[in-house]
Amino acid sequence: MIARLRGLLDSAGTDHAVIDVNGVGYLVFAAGRTLDRLPKPGEPVTLLIDTHVGEDHIRLYGFLDATERDWFRLLMTVQGVGARVALAILSALTPDQIAQAIAVNDPKMLVRADGVGPKLAARIVNELKDKTAHLSLAALTGGGTAAPGKGANGAAAPAGSVEGAAGAGAAGDAVSALVNLGYGRTEAFAAVMKAMRNLGEGAELQALIPAALKELAA
Repeated sequence: MIARLRGLLDSAGTDHAVIDVNGVGYLVFAAGRTLDRLPKPGEPVTLLIDTHVGEDHIRLYGFLDATERDWFRLLMTVQGVGARVALAILSALTPDQIAQAIAVNDPKMLVRADGVGPKLAARIVNELKDKTAHLSLAALTGGGTAAPGKGANGAAAPAGSVEGAAGAGAAGDAVSALVNLGYGRTEAFAAVMKAMRNLGEGAELQALIPAALKELAA
């Protein structure tokens, strides 16, 4: 079972790359966002690999980091999501955006991916909501991005598309304030994310809290 490849980039296509490892070319399928971040042909590259063995084939799926790989695996736990659809989702959305879509119950974000219709998008959100309910808060408060299922002690979990330290700090403080008021972290996070989408990512704490409370009361 191949778990990682380190070699030179031989070539890259719209959905795959060929990695030259000591003269052997390995065909690796990958998401568009991953392929866009690869170096130029002839330069060194390292990919984490998820190996799929079928009755008549062995396919390698490549990722630049563990977050992408673990979201790939998590997406495929949903009925109707195979490797091709999982890669399409990771091509259309970052792991942070996928986490946001699930956290705020917004399947429309997932429909951006090729092969994902409204019904499948809703199923993905519903089936993964419980599995990812503990994610997102750490990255919102500045911890960065981590793979699904990993806590802040090793690396922080994926968050929404909040950018900038000021915005992340205000959002994290707003979530903490709502939790102190007795709301659950998941619903507090969802309310703050909706408030930020309405007010803008530069919204200050004084505006975020009442806007999030309004969302919770709706």
